[in-house]
Amino acid sequence: MADSYDIRIKVVSQKGNCAAGHKVGDEWILPPGKTPEGICLPAFAVLYPNIRTLSFGGTFPWEKDKDATTTCCSDAANPVVFEIKRIKK
Repeated sequence: MADSYDIRIKVVSQKGNCAAGHKVGDEWILPPGKTPEGICLPAFAVLYPNIRTLSFGGTFPWEKDKDATTTCCSDAANPVVFEIKRIKK
């Protein structure tokens, strides 16, 4: 994919009991156009729009680091917070 970046996804917070077993420190590197092995589907569905934004150079105006954002999975009772970061080459 032209003009796109690799993305790093990292678990930065986890409370309760994550059914997929995600824990703080888990990390995935995504090359453009690839999906991460091992991330549960509901979490990936929430992460995907932000992954696409960062991978194509977009930013989130409320974030201090324009190369990153944090996103929580959809399980409000057992939230896992992921940092999504653009990898500049």
